[in-house]
Amino acid sequence: MSKLRSYLSLTRLDRPVGIYLVLWPALWALWLASDGMPSMYLLFVFIFGAILMRSAGCVINDYADRNFDGHVERTCCRPLASGEISAKAALLFFAVLCLIAFGLVLTLNTLTVYLSFGAVFLAALYPFMKRHTYWPQAFLGAAFAWAIPMAFAAVQNEVPWQVWPIFAATMVWSLIYDTAYAVGDKKDDLKIGVKSTAILFSDKLVPITAFFQLIMWLLLVWIGFLFGLGFIYFTGLVIVALWFVYDLKRLAQHDDKIAFTVFIQNHWIGVIVLLSIALDLAMRT
Repeated sequence: MSKLRSYLSLTRLDRPVGIYLVLWPALWALWLASDGMPSMYLLFVFIFGAILMRSAGCVINDYADRNFDGHVERTCCRPLASGEISAKAALLFFAVLCLIAFGLVLTLNTLTVYLSFGAVFLAALYPFMKRHTYWPQAFLGAAFAWAIPMAFAAVQNEVPWQVWPIFAATMVWSLIYDTAYAVGDKKDDLKIGVKSTAILFSDKLVPITAFFQLIMWLLLVWIGFLFGLGFIYFTGLVIVALWFVYDLKRLAQHDDKIAFTVFIQNHWIGVIVLLSIALDLAMRT
């Protein structure tokens, strides 16, 4: 039972925010690709796939950070850092989770199967980018957004160009919320040599975050026009804009705990966009 708890801790299933941040954009794509009527089976595959791949991402992240986490108060008790689980066992667990997710994808069309290899590559790549670039959040965003072309491929058996504005919006969103998350780790990251956008932006965090919020919002507006969405969707975007302003006011307090709250609550933006898409398409239907 102790080992089981350690493996569950490794997946962060008790902290589902990361699952939501993967899942909501995937559901945006499913609803848009299917014109508001995604099949129950595809919903099952993408929901369960989001849980599996986010769990796998946490495992490979802790593997990459196993020699650093022990020096950080917030992460020193993680199973790999504390020695409860070996590095070899963690890699095996990562492979098992990916294989289960791949088994789900094998029930879909060939194009989606091919695209799934990109999801595994990006999930494994992101944790190691923190040593080489101040933009690891961009790689995280690409990993989280890869479900979007997969969703269109699963529904339409093609990846139309309109996918990429959704992909870009998701990537930029990841920069926004994961930078807020990284604010609390700045001191420890500087000490152990890990890079992040929070360190890069430094005292310009608020104006740069505002810039990325504007980019994401404009991309969401463009998506609305591309898919012929109407009043309900654009009303949702007004709410998103107001939420962004609220986040900026909170980040301006330069408080680590408040910045973490901004991160935790950011998934509700994904919910607002999803509901706006779903309700708008339902009314149109």
